[in-house]
Amino acid sequence: MKIRNVRAIIQKEIYHLLRDFRSLYLAFALPLLLILLFGYALSLDVEHIETVVVDQDRTDMSRDFIRRLGASPYFRITAQLPDARAVTKELDHGRTTLAVIIPPGWTADLRSDRETALQILLDGSDPNFAGISSAYISGFVEGYNRKLLVDFLDRQGMEKIRPPVEGRVRVWFNEDLESRNFIIPGIIAIIIMIVGAMLTSLVIAREYENGTMETIRSLPIRAGEFLVGKAIPYFMIALIDVLISVLMGQVLFGVVMKASFYLMILASSLYILVALTLGLLISSVTKSQMVANQAAVLITYLPSLLLSNFVFPIINMPKVLQIVTWFVPATYYIDILAGIYLRDLGIAHLWPDLLILTGMFALLATLNIIMLKREGL
Repeated sequence: MKIRNVRAIIQKEIYHLLRDFRSLYLAFALPLLLILLFGYALSLDVEHIETVVVDQDRTDMSRDFIRRLGASPYFRITAQLPDARAVTKELDHGRTTLAVIIPPGWTADLRSDRETALQILLDGSDPNFAGISSAYISGFVEGYNRKLLVDFLDRQGMEKIRPPVEGRVRVWFNEDLESRNFIIPGIIAIIIMIVGAMLTSLVIAREYENGTMETIRSLPIRAGEFLVGKAIPYFMIALIDVLISVLMGQVLFGVVMKASFYLMILASSLYILVALTLGLLISSVTKSQMVANQAAVLITYLPSLLLSNFVFPIINMPKVLQIVTWFVPATYYIDILAGIYLRDLGIAHLWPDLLILTGMFALLATLNIIMLKREGL
């Protein structure tokens, strides 16, 4: 491989990037926008559930129950309605998610040590949100029941009953259970695919459309030199985006990696190479910028977003889709990022993912060289 030939291809690609403002915008502005949008807008945490209350009992205990409910960080009482008919209107118009109806005689039954009902209505339009909300309100009612039980035992002069099994929960890796601690590292994988695969999917197709591929064939340039020269500018851009994303994640969202920074750069560099070679392969096969761009979205961006364990857990997918995720490079890179950012893992634990990414890069690079040699390079 001749360094002079590689340098010439690099200079040609840099000149094109400087002249094409749209490519630079896609390379730098869009990743920054994604970090801000995903960091602030995308949250899997359920808090401040919009709640309405109907107090048909109107006693000190019912008011105490409502006060405790409103003091919880998981519920936000937006209105106290007169009857169940008003609750139906609120749920129908989507103005509330949860409704609690306290029936008349509720306090009298409790003070007489009788069982009593508490009606809870939940909007199940979003099953995930509704499931978490149901768990929260069930836990709140259970906690209130324990308080009532303690008060009953005190009145009877009895000691507090201790449950035979006490579950002591301790959260590892993401102690605060903040979704952004997983989302911010994961979005780096999406950014690399946008910059690496989607931009490089246009570079060889552009040569075919502009008619310059015939000139390149006549030059004393090998296929490997051509690929390396085309890839290096985009490799540097993608690596800069990774560093910016890491810095923004730490400064804006307080997401700090626990393991080695150099291991993260090594894994990111390897993943960038996979993205670049995948984009170049798409560009070589399609030979059309429009088709290459559409193919890159379908082959790189969407699978990285949907089939990589980033937003949707792979274990919940059908078996066929679980097999498809084996061929998505982002699956392994996001697993590496989770180990570096959350679990404080080293290369001794992450080497299988690194090895798979290395194999993907070697396979894609070989396919690229074969395609270009068939074209006469």
